[in-house]
Amino acid sequence: MKASNESTQKCKKDYERQLAKLWPALKGSLAQVFKPCIRKNCPACARGDKHAAWILSYTDQGRRRCLYVPEALVPLIRQGIENGRKLEQLLYRTGPALVKAHRQQIAKSPGNKGE
Repeated sequence: MKASNESTQKCKKDYERQLAKLWPALKGSLAQVFKPCIRKNCPACARGDKHAAWILSYTDQGRRRCLYVPEALVPLIRQGIENGRKLEQLLYRTGPALVKAHRQQIAKSPGNKGE
């Protein structure tokens, strides 16, 4: 089925091109929290102020997990979460696009009755 293979390859190349733009891709959420620190004589904690921290929440084998994120990684994690959402949309679009491309290729094939 040469027509199907050509349409599949075209969709694959398009998918790979779009996928390459989505690095890093993460699934989860990023939240800023405010917590007291562990130092006994912290002046900020003594005043009742708390320290800002970033937490990445994600699911691992069906269980919710959290990781502290260093301040320097926050922009990269944000980009990764945004790219993860874009990747999910790409996955949703790929199946219908593949079927549509196949149907168009079949319609162009002479003597084919539309498999």
